[in-house]
Amino acid sequence: MRLSGIGLHSGNRVTMGLLPAPPHSGIRFRRIDLEGQPEIEAHIDNVVETTRSTTLGKGNVRVHTVEHILAALAGCGVDNALVELDAGEPPVTDGSAREYSRVIEAAGIVPQGEAREIYSVNEPLEMSSGDTFMAVFPHDRLKVTCTSSDRQGRHTQCRSIELSAETWAREIAPARTFCFFEEIEYLIKNGLIKGGGLENAVVIRDDAVLTTEPLRFADEFVRHKILDIVGDLSLVGRPVAGHVVAVRPSHAANCELARLISTQMRKVQAATQAFAPPPHPRDAAPATGGKPLAPLTDGSTLDADELLKILPHRYPFLMVDRVTRIEGNTITGVKNVTVNEPFFAGHFPGHPIMPGVLQLEAIAQVAGILMLRQAEYSRKLAYFMSAEVVKWRRPVRPGDTLIIQVELTKWRGKIGRAKGVCLVGEDVVSEAEVTFMLVDA
Repeated sequence: MRLSGIGLHSGNRVTMGLLPAPPHSGIRFRRIDLEGQPEIEAHIDNVVETTRSTTLGKGNVRVHTVEHILAALAGCGVDNALVELDAGEPPVTDGSAREYSRVIEAAGIVPQGEAREIYSVNEPLEMSSGDTFMAVFPHDRLKVTCTSSDRQGRHTQCRSIELSAETWAREIAPARTFCFFEEIEYLIKNGLIKGGGLENAVVIRDDAVLTTEPLRFADEFVRHKILDIVGDLSLVGRPVAGHVVAVRPSHAANCELARLISTQMRKVQAATQAFAPPPHPRDAAPATGGKPLAPLTDGSTLDADELLKILPHRYPFLMVDRVTRIEGNTITGVKNVTVNEPFFAGHFPGHPIMPGVLQLEAIAQVAGILMLRQAEYSRKLAYFMSAEVVKWRRPVRPGDTLIIQVELTKWRGKIGRAKGVCLVGEDVVSEAEVTFMLVDA
């Protein structure tokens, strides 16, 4: 699809094309007007300017005012696309993302063969600068709560919305960009808004609103601020699940929050790599002969052979012999602790005791099985990330039968949290809360 017009700040004529891209390639901008047709990945690491818009740069190549097209792609659920431009800025259209979204929907969105990699914020993040405050909290989808106003508190508006394809198209995409009348002289002197006019922006002068058409929403200004947040946060490189709270946001603040999320995401990935076994080569045939495992249903039990088809662990690190019950968000596993366990040789000679960390590992393995019961995760690995509230209450010795009871307490995206208890008979011998992540096998 192609769309022509003028750039908001440059005033240059431009034609933009949207092309499909392979899975995990993300959004990329290609300058077809420059020698070699250089490309810039839409990623927070490539942001070089945030004055009144968001600019991406790589070397001497720039693409200005990317936030509206990025917001449209994110709002429509497009994860991979190539944006071609024959100038340095996408067409402004009417100052909103409505035309972009309409063209995307008309062209059609094609599902790709690999699952979307949504990043779920796992801990609150926040930043502040002057009168601006930005924060994000764990949530099961993208939600934005925003308050918009100028420094004098005029036209203060507040809105909270959970983003979906429907709410995006109906409530956010049509909201147009705006500015205050007293800002215009500054913007012109700084070489901005050369393509701006009342046909693609709303101007606020004192209590009057100057526009070629009536306001599309009574709170159109805060809705456009949410539009900008959606576009700037897409620079994380993956769809984000989290509740964003913004007070007087700006492109600079939006991008700073995107950097904080990106840093958190990298820490999570580093933690999984540190605690994870080496992943299987992608071209290796799985134990099931290449077929996805059947989903586990309530009432399922698993013997040792079936466990080996799910867990990557092998002797001497497989800490569960069978699963005796799966019910809803709970699972019970069994580990028969025999005198032949290899760890007893050194822990301790003459006084064999099962190490507490291996009981913790048993909880983590059983928790992973519970998540892998879902068909869409049947070809994933559960990587142990952290353990909290860990308690060991009594020793586990040869001849004991370890009963491992686990309840899934939270699940956002690919990160799960579970509470586990190990028992011998009716006595609790250890307990912990564990966090883990599912990754591709």
